[in-house]
Amino acid sequence: MMNKSKKIIIGISIGDFNGVGIEIILKTFLDKRMLDFCTPIVFGSTKLISAYKKGMDLNIPFNGIKQINRAIHGKLNILNIWDEEIKINLGIPTEASGNYAFKSLEAATNSLVNNEIDILVTAPINKDNIQSENFKFPGHTEYLESKLNGESLMILMENNLRIGLITGHIPISKVAETITPDLIQKKVAILYQTLVQDFAISKPKIAILGLNPHCGDNGVIGSEDDEIIKPTITEIQNENKLVYGPYAADSFFGSENYKNFDAILAMYHDQGLAPFKTLSFGKGVNFTAGLDKIRISPDHGTAYDLAGRGIANFNSFKEAIFSGIEIFRTRNEYKSLTKNSLKVRKQKEKQ
Repeated sequence: MMNKSKKIIIGISIGDFNGVGIEIILKTFLDKRMLDFCTPIVFGSTKLISAYKKGMDLNIPFNGIKQINRAIHGKLNILNIWDEEIKINLGIPTEASGNYAFKSLEAATNSLVNNEIDILVTAPINKDNIQSENFKFPGHTEYLESKLNGESLMILMENNLRIGLITGHIPISKVAETITPDLIQKKVAILYQTLVQDFAISKPKIAILGLNPHCGDNGVIGSEDDEIIKPTITEIQNENKLVYGPYAADSFFGSENYKNFDAILAMYHDQGLAPFKTLSFGKGVNFTAGLDKIRISPDHGTAYDLAGRGIANFNSFKEAIFSGIEIFRTRNEYKSLTKNSLKVRKQKEKQ
């Protein structure tokens, strides 16, 4: 068995192999210095990785294994979870690429649950061709929430810019009816806790965006901001949390008001992701907060149009690894400090 105290063990799911996932994984570990920070284990197949290496002329050694405890520190490890050869159709989503994307994700998630890996980094999937009897979810976030403990919150982040989503992968037509005081309070609580335990921010300052244009203009363009969002923010403020808003989304980022907060909660997917990717595309990462294990990913999709051309940018994937390591260390430090604090408190009570 590996000595986990030596290195943080990163489990990596390959995503859709007809996209850029495997390319960005291999390019990341072409830099051998990455192996100083972690021990990577790719959940896939040595035959598949070898085919990619040959096709893209990437000279990167790896260690093929059949059991996680055979992984070697200082090496890129490929865990064989299937032996058969697979036909690669770069740039084209296929039924096979969806099926094997799930096999990789399922095996990596099981290892995360069983504490065989410390962090899960997921390469991009195609949310259509991965659908099956075993995967009936809109994306990674919802699948992982079903397998891990806790309630999830999707956070896109880059340096001090962190944008969480109150609603995630749902149609626009369902957003307004989904937003309730309970949901807002729940997402604020998750965001607040992750800022404290995963980012070491003792008193987080959070902004909440409005739902309607101009936050409804006093009910002229919708009543949700006045009737649901504002009263809920007031209730949260009464808990001595620094939560402010709602802010009109159209001017919040252009005015650079976002720089005054530790994190922002957007009401729906594109309200948060459109400005984030405008400001940070290729540099940001997607972190699933609120769960008892750490999952993180690059901020982009399968990019079929770039697959096989050797030009896919791997910076976001590399940043996902570094961010995951930092969150892992910060969370463990927080657990240690709060555990020791609890011990001291109990000792004082006995006295």
